[in-house]
Amino acid sequence: MAELAEQEYDVVVVGAGFGGPVAAKKCADAGLKTLMLERGQSVGDKVISGLTIPIYGFLFGPSFIRDGNPPIERPVDGIRNYVIHDIDTGDIDIIELRIPEPISPIFAFGYNTYCKPFCEWEAEKAVESGAELRTSTTAIDVIKEDGFIRGVITDREEKIRSKIVINCEGSQGLLAIRTGVRERYPPEVISLADTYDYEIRKEDVDRIFGHTLRFCWGFDEQRIAPPLGHGNGLMVWPYRNSIHWMQDQCLRMDDGKAPNLRRLFDEYHENITTRLPWWSNEVAPHIKLRAKMFEGFEIFVGLDDRLRNMPNHTDGMILAGDAAGLESTVLCDGVPCAWFSADIAADVAIEAIKAKNTSATFLKIYDRRIKAHPIIKWATTCTARWNLRKAQESHDRSELRARVHYGFGFGLLTHASTPLVKSSFNSMKKDPTITIKWLKMFLRYYYNWEHERFGQEELPRQPRGRGLFGLALVFLDSLSRLLSPLTRAMVIVLTPLTGAANPLVKVLGPLIEPLIEAIKRMAPLFKSLLTMMISSIIRANPAIYDV
Repeated sequence: MAELAEQEYDVVVVGAGFGGPVAAKKCADAGLKTLMLERGQSVGDKVISGLTIPIYGFLFGPSFIRDGNPPIERPVDGIRNYVIHDIDTGDIDIIELRIPEPISPIFAFGYNTYCKPFCEWEAEKAVESGAELRTSTTAIDVIKEDGFIRGVITDREEKIRSKIVINCEGSQGLLAIRTGVRERYPPEVISLADTYDYEIRKEDVDRIFGHTLRFCWGFDEQRIAPPLGHGNGLMVWPYRNSIHWMQDQCLRMDDGKAPNLRRLFDEYHENITTRLPWWSNEVAPHIKLRAKMFEGFEIFVGLDDRLRNMPNHTDGMILAGDAAGLESTVLCDGVPCAWFSADIAADVAIEAIKAKNTSATFLKIYDRRIKAHPIIKWATTCTARWNLRKAQESHDRSELRARVHYGFGFGLLTHASTPLVKSSFNSMKKDPTITIKWLKMFLRYYYNWEHERFGQEELPRQPRGRGLFGLALVFLDSLSRLLSPLTRAMVIVLTPLTGAANPLVKVLGPLIEPLIEAIKRMAPLFKSLLTMMISSIIRANPAIYDV
């Protein structure tokens, strides 16, 4: 114990969830002596459920994730929304945001994964880079000298000194509150998720869900889901051979009252699973309950000016991910923002240590970079989900349909396109050949999904050459490098126009959306093409997907 108390590090990262290993790996890669603390007995113990990680997390996040073999459970091609006006009469509208075949499922909207194996994989990558991982260790306080944080104190009464602390302890961590950097979030911006984990055969998942998420929305008086805009209705995530049924609701309502969520969740679950035909008839006969979980998370922090502008750094410490309130208010996906912010936090920590200046004044560049990040800004401030409560107030079915379409249908692209295009251009400025890396990522992830090969950076090589498919990738790779100066110049010229992406999609949407629907209806015509594409991908030597 005494020996541990005397240890010193350049960087202490608190938390080994999705963000912590990203920061720890980058700091270790920079040659910094890095310690990562995890309160669970093993990595991922505190994030036992699953989720969808949207594609922008993989495209614009850490390169070791994009170019690696993380453990994904299923590619996702989009969302099918059931807008339930009257569940008993079957008055239900369907709104989809889905990539059509033959583009999907090879090119995905995102990837479903269980949190624990993914976090374990990330932590392994950090350790391989030289970071030290210490589990069953909770940082309960900080070492403070002359107003600066100089390390942490653990629940074992160890004093671990460091030049800087990166706090990635998540939404349930208390270190930032204890140190006075942030305050507790009010109940109305916190949601409690009620999740059922069901076993189901892969062939049944493939037949019933394919690669599509299912969301359900309905007026409050039907008692089939949490109140509109105060959480999520029924959401179903398909994995390889399991599914998640999830609903969530804020801990306090607009009238200031705290709902009895245990009773309400049971009521919502009973009502919708017995009265919604596609669940009771198609899904229920094939599932077996494996586990039930409750988990809290911040959902509307970014919509409150005061909460959003609370400090994300102080002298000697940076907050990243959920610890900094960076949860998506639309898709409830904290993972991309955790990756982006942890990556930025590591960059700033490296710069601060090099400059021998970990003051809040120097670390303010972290806050500027977070606020300048196009996707973080959009994801944490979008009001699409919160505004669903306005449809309940008007009780207008057209408004409910329009708001679901805006938040979770094609309308999503009318407010997400600008941040996505800006992030794409920012990535291409740094690396004009990144488009070929994105292509290989999609192909590698699909190959891994089909062969259930994950977590291995060196996949078993098949005794064959590259073939025509591999040669095509080699050609595209060479072409990408040849055209990189032109790509960079084009991006620089077009960057000032990226703000027009949202308005342009809004104008063209009435033309694009019917076209996509027409392509989806023609899916049977593309079956042979899709089969040929999949066959080429999964039979290829996986070496061709290496970056």
